[in-house]
Amino acid sequence: MQIIPAIDIIDGKCVRLTQGDYSQKKIYNENPLEVAKEFESAGINRLHLVDLDGAKAGAVKNWNVLESIATNTKLRIDFGGGIKQEDDLKIVLNSGASMATIGSLAVKKPDLFIEWVEKYGADRFFLGADVREEKIAIGGWMETTDVSIFDFLNGFIKKGITQIFCTDISKDGKLEGPAIELYKKMMLQISGLKLVASGGVSNMEDLEALKNIGCSGVIIGKAIYEGRITLEQLIKFM
Repeated sequence: MQIIPAIDIIDGKCVRLTQGDYSQKKIYNENPLEVAKEFESAGINRLHLVDLDGAKAGAVKNWNVLESIATNTKLRIDFGGGIKQEDDLKIVLNSGASMATIGSLAVKKPDLFIEWVEKYGADRFFLGADVREEKIAIGGWMETTDVSIFDFLNGFIKKGITQIFCTDISKDGKLEGPAIELYKKMMLQISGLKLVASGGVSNMEDLEALKNIGCSGVIIGKAIYEGRITLEQLIKFM
């Protein structure tokens, strides 16, 4: 199971929110590159980089942070937040991201997303599904749709998307454990799903549980920054 640390960016700084609430912002480091280098030194080779300013604005804002980390580390980076137009997608891919993270756009404009997949290749995209009670949520989690997580992912897997992560909104940033039952159900009902878990991871037991149910990867944020999971523990786990 691949370990994928998360760095969330606001004003060029490494922060974390709780349940996507910008008013519940905590700054962990003024220099995201320092954080990324620590991860790389621990033997980690993936990074989930989120432009929270971009997500709010609907256009990529912190591409310079991406470029800095991509230039100064060998981390394989997926970058998301504000990718609504093809120009934004080009900025992200040209700034060093291995993959562009797509969420709301795949819900609101699925035809455009598929067009991009066909043009740039499915391996350049990391599809994020935010879920509330098995329904897709969009717009910074403010809006829950009637779209079932199962129907949503099945449709895109058929189009060649293999890199998928799922965040249970009720779990994110709360350090109360991941959505094990939801993930089990998803892997049973969605053929060919390689699922990266996201949200709620609070300790090493959570990682063991996710590994045991067959998750292909896990995104970890707050648990690392709050010292619940150390880089030393991750090195041993890997």
